[in-house]
Amino acid sequence: MSEMTLRRAHVSDHGTIVECVRSWWGDSRTPEQARELSLLVPRLFLQFFSGTSLVLEDGDGDGIRAFLVGFHAADNDAEAYIHFVGVDPQLRGQGVGGRLYTAFFQRAAEAGRREVRAITSPANTGSVAFHRAMGFTVEPGDREIDGLPVHSDYDGPGQHRVCFHRRIAVQS
Repeated sequence: MSEMTLRRAHVSDHGTIVECVRSWWGDSRTPEQARELSLLVPRLFLQFFSGTSLVLEDGDGDGIRAFLVGFHAADNDAEAYIHFVGVDPQLRGQGVGGRLYTAFFQRAAEAGRREVRAITSPANTGSVAFHRAMGFTVEPGDREIDGLPVHSDYDGPGQHRVCFHRRIAVQS
């Protein structure tokens, strides 16, 4: 595998990122479910948050191999949020997700942010384990599912979510 280059995302990456979501999650979802998942990354995220979103490209010309869509809170100067992360299945378990998160933490800290938040589905046990390994704590919820605190109906009726929080050191 060649050297990978980390860069900020661009609006022009949108179509490729959508195709990555549909392809990379195609092994665990139906084509319709993968398409629905890709709707969580509308173009507006790259129009308005490309400066805080990241893309990892392969030097071999294979294009985008991983991405992170995140932003700094508009309503306060303390928080940042990681909205969606994707890693090519061939690269999972090799530290690529951690590299994206670490770069996001560093950039958020340099911008004066002190906290990072993220959410996932309680059924996504891999994501829960990853976030805990990256130093996130699970926020108390209003109920438990399989021993995991969740926030009921967080993203709408029946859409329960695990909410994560991580403090980061502000860079000066």
